[in-house]
Amino acid sequence: MNTTNNTILITGGGSGIGLEIAKALSPANKIIIVGRTKEKLEAAAKDLENVFTIQADITNEADIDRLYEEVKTTFGGINILINNAGNAYVHNLANDGDIYSKAVAEFTTNYFAPIRLTDKFLPLLKQQNEAAIVNVSSIVGLVPGSHVPTYSDSKAALHSHTRLLRYELAKDTNVKVFELMPPLVDTDFSVEIGGRENGIPPSDVANDLVKALQEDIFEIRVGNTGLLYDNFFAATEGAFATFNN
Repeated sequence: MNTTNNTILITGGGSGIGLEIAKALSPANKIIIVGRTKEKLEAAAKDLENVFTIQADITNEADIDRLYEEVKTTFGGINILINNAGNAYVHNLANDGDIYSKAVAEFTTNYFAPIRLTDKFLPLLKQQNEAAIVNVSSIVGLVPGSHVPTYSDSKAALHSHTRLLRYELAKDTNVKVFELMPPLVDTDFSVEIGGRENGIPPSDVANDLVKALQEDIFEIRVGNTGLLYDNFFAATEGAFATFNN
């Protein structure tokens, strides 16, 4: 698809992968970054061209309603939605307590919020000549990490939902559905699990996304995710097609 002259909304756009995506796409597109903290968003956008900010908590239904109305009124809508915001806890299923509340918090941000945002913006996206949804999942959506068990669960759910959404929207709409699947990335988000020492630069993830958008590569398996998928999961494409046909 075209990677210029779009209006793009990025959740979690104030830092990490979301900010790098904004940087990569901002020179030739109109970018709206969304996050909970107004000051963080404004600092992120300060030196970037064509980047605008809206403070909103995507886990709050009223905030999503307000976000939608502001986007429609101020920008006339969007044609690309990037569901990037995430939430994760490092914990152990056998030894740590309060697993349920951690899982609820992670699923609320990582799974239910993208679904709610997609529900809200999909009618607008369908009206565009060219449109896309990008869901940011993770390598742990394919192979769960024992250090982030319920985060892995939420990303596996998002991976499944994204494949089915792509399958359905491809039938009679012009909305393309992409899944960005990073490995460990060097961001503030991943410090607790070794991202500083072992993660790839977030700019690598953003650059892979831009290339995939241009070439209509719908599952974007960045770095080690691609190696893992090619070695262990390639046959799932045939299984998916057989099951759904």
